[in-house]
Amino acid sequence: MAEKRIVTYDTTLRDGEQCEGITLSLEDKLAIVRRLDEFGIDIIEGGYPASNPKDLAFFREVDAMDLHHARIAAFGSTCRKEVAAADDEGLADLLASGAPVVTIVGKTWDAQVERALRTTLDENLRMIAESVAYLVAAGREVVFDAEHFFDGYKANASYALACVAAAVKAGAASVDLCETNGGALPFEVEEIVGAVRAAYPAARFGIHCHNDSGCAVANTLAAVRAGATQVQGTVNGIGERVGNADLLTVIADLELKMGCVTVGTDRLTQLTSLSQYVAELCNVSVSSHHPYSGASAFAHKGGLHASAIARFPEAYEHVSPAAVGNGARMLVSELAGKASLLQKALSLGFDLTAAGVDAQAVLDDIKNREARGFTYEVADGSLGLLLMRHVGTYQPAFTLESFRVIVDDREDTGALAKDALSEATVKIHVGEARFVATGESAGPVGALDNALRMAIVESYPQVAAMELTDYKVRLLDESQGTDAITRVTITATDGVDTWGTVGVSENVIEASWNALVDSLEYGLHCARVRAGQ
Repeated sequence: MAEKRIVTYDTTLRDGEQCEGITLSLEDKLAIVRRLDEFGIDIIEGGYPASNPKDLAFFREVDAMDLHHARIAAFGSTCRKEVAAADDEGLADLLASGAPVVTIVGKTWDAQVERALRTTLDENLRMIAESVAYLVAAGREVVFDAEHFFDGYKANASYALACVAAAVKAGAASVDLCETNGGALPFEVEEIVGAVRAAYPAARFGIHCHNDSGCAVANTLAAVRAGATQVQGTVNGIGERVGNADLLTVIADLELKMGCVTVGTDRLTQLTSLSQYVAELCNVSVSSHHPYSGASAFAHKGGLHASAIARFPEAYEHVSPAAVGNGARMLVSELAGKASLLQKALSLGFDLTAAGVDAQAVLDDIKNREARGFTYEVADGSLGLLLMRHVGTYQPAFTLESFRVIVDDREDTGALAKDALSEATVKIHVGEARFVATGESAGPVGALDNALRMAIVESYPQVAAMELTDYKVRLLDESQGTDAITRVTITATDGVDTWGTVGVSENVIEASWNALVDSLEYGLHCARVRAGQ
């Protein structure tokens, strides 16, 4: 496809916030605007100006921001039935927002007009044409969102096209065809968009897709193939029901696969960090398997893959991870080969070949451990300590004499009680010194963590900066119930490095202790490496 400019339209702050479980504060919305502007998004939809006090404040605050690229859009509807555009309160609110771009949604499916709006087809055409003309006359760039367009076209193509004509003739800068139900397939979208483009070759069209059939990104790309020049979507595809088209995936596909220009290849390197930034503000996680920006998007586990990737990365990486600000990772597991192990070891700072270590022996050790329940895919810290043992550089930071955990529930308030307290006592040795410490927390692992830190902080002050950020428990054989082998994984950070560790035992407390010990020992290793020791 010949290179062409595609306008990017983000609706994270409006359609994205309609996602179940996501609520953005005013500060969150303004922060997202800043990042989207830096990334090079062309239009940022801010919401309904008069729907709630937060959105009113948003348009007031965003107007004072010094944006370098993006334009803000206010979203609303066409004028009400039997109400002149000049007298419609909703349109007045859109103008009062001060947004340079105004997006209004209107019906294009005849059944929706008659059953939802309860008006005539001619009155709906009047509402579209008069609303667009009124806003254009007021000096606004108008985007007309043709709601349920694909369903409407399938049901009554001539009327759906008449709605498009009304918006085009009234001066809409872009008519964005909305696949509102999310049920269309790419070949349908391409065919219908092509037909609309043929009917109005001088007009500009955009596309707005939902992901109910899993095709939102594919449908958006199909629309571009058919002539759409504006793409709508949300960061990470968040939105109502199963979400909207993921605008970041669309942008990467357009730039790297279809020869189109959106944000430009230089800014495209911000894609992964932007994805993670917005997810954090939304208090959700980016799926590790998310295209382009996921942690596993360029992770290689199979031995054959890892072996080939070293010589021919294009075989298993469809684009360079660096192009979207991500990175390749080698996963070590029972499926790994020596090539992936050697590369993973190098990434952790261990040259097994130079150290004269038998890579196959290490690999066999890992596979035997994974057969007993360990996993090293998310446990770089435990893997690093295992490699130290094989290389011969492992020196335990401390040795355990014993630990004990007591859970004390002082009130019998039933299953909803939240007054239990855990107390842990650890006895350890650092060199010739013996330390005994007791820690408390709501849970036993927190109590153990506190006690262990108290015991070793005098010898290792670096542990004061370390904290646990995630803790997961998994039963490996659920059929055994409470006697099942338990795997515990812990994620920790010291503010500079982040690492994971794993522990396995029939006793969940022992498994947690083992993962905790690995976590602190590997954190100390990272601190020593940074200090050049």
